[in-house]
Amino acid sequence: MNDVVKLTARQAVDLLKNKKVSPLELINAALERIEQTDGAINALPTICADRARQHAQRLMEMQSDNDTSRGQLHGLPVAIKDLKDVAGVRSTRGSPIYANHVPKTSDRLVTNIESRGGVVLAKSNTPEFGAGANTFNEVFGKTRNPWNTDLTCGGSSGGSGAALAAGQIWLATGSDLGGSLRIPASFCSVVGLRPTPGRVAHGPRADPYGTLSVEGPMGRNVGDVALLLDAQSGSYKWDPLSLPSPETSFVDSADTPAVPARVAYTSNLGIATVDSSVVEVGRLAVSTFEGMGSRVDEATIDLGDAEDTFQTLRGTQYVAGVGRLLADHRDLLKDEVIWNIEHGLSLTPEQIGLAEVARGGIINRTARFFETYDVLVCPTVLTPPFDVDIRFLTEVEGVELPTYIGWLLMTFALTLTGCPIISVPCGFTESGLPVGVQIMAPWKEEAYLLSVASAFEQEVGISESVPLEPRTSA
Repeated sequence: MNDVVKLTARQAVDLLKNKKVSPLELINAALERIEQTDGAINALPTICADRARQHAQRLMEMQSDNDTSRGQLHGLPVAIKDLKDVAGVRSTRGSPIYANHVPKTSDRLVTNIESRGGVVLAKSNTPEFGAGANTFNEVFGKTRNPWNTDLTCGGSSGGSGAALAAGQIWLATGSDLGGSLRIPASFCSVVGLRPTPGRVAHGPRADPYGTLSVEGPMGRNVGDVALLLDAQSGSYKWDPLSLPSPETSFVDSADTPAVPARVAYTSNLGIATVDSSVVEVGRLAVSTFEGMGSRVDEATIDLGDAEDTFQTLRGTQYVAGVGRLLADHRDLLKDEVIWNIEHGLSLTPEQIGLAEVARGGIINRTARFFETYDVLVCPTVLTPPFDVDIRFLTEVEGVELPTYIGWLLMTFALTLTGCPIISVPCGFTESGLPVGVQIMAPWKEEAYLLSVASAFEQEVGISESVPLEPRTSA
């Protein structure tokens, strides 16, 4: 493995600032690593090397002695999840319907990153329209987990998670509705942050006031995630929920570790059946926070109505987002997308209204919860990575799951709170599979969340486990 690809994103940016490496050299190193490893994992199926080199050249020409002239990322190559348009680059959304789609303009998420020195080198693989947490589609096929290529990397930001773990890229974007940032972070032993709605601007979009689905950063460690969040954040006139960038950078927050006074820990949120191996590794989180000096209580928010509430609100979002495709392209849509749309179409106004009220109840209970506790901690996923050929899990520990997203319960239940949540590697099962924990802080408290996550990451001490060479079970 080339030593350059082993660098953290922040280390690579420091070299760029000090002119010890050029953006073009990093592009070449990443391309070499992608060529070496992508045949095994299929994480970055669309490469835009010429476009990246042209952007890098422009950045090099504008460089001055002012180290902010090229933005926070300073020419660092990044990967963009294939749900977002990149101008002039094949952007498929993981669907045969858009298999040959080449947009003329980029999503605001992309232009923000590019304006702050990020060089788009590749699009990362995703399931069709981000539906499901196992990354496969009919355009590019399956993305595999570098820790064991027989297993899933999670999803729907699975290409981003796998690419980071294999050292193909230093930073990658993700999105999160029911756990799409957090699940691949856990399965690939990297870090993914689902921010407060509005923290990362994107659009224009059909539902500008939608808050279930958000964009966020992924990296190999907490500091790298903070760096990308700095590059992603800021208000945008086309996004009415967008928040201004904070006065103190998120990187500075990550560099100031904080030990929470009171931590609530739960192994199952009071609603899930969790694989025993995940429960066992999750106990490390409890001992870690206790060792840091935190008081840890077994406690959680009342989320008893979360599953029905999320399923209803998710269904309405699918109708709004891709429902129009059902009539003309049903034969090209995967079964899970069709199920989501038809579920949404079957809902009555009363069901939708009651779901909105139920979500309001969850948000109010969350506010009360954070009057006592600083953070909530729990496993990210209720299972370790599983066979990549299994589309979705139907049971855990002998308990049947009611729907194809039932195994995402630990993440989508917390989506309903609207709070920022980060998945940080916690340890490994006896068979060597990664396990992550979620840390959740109050609304808009990404800075504090990153400080706590940084302290936890330092204590656990496994962030240097990636990047790694893709492994097979044999």
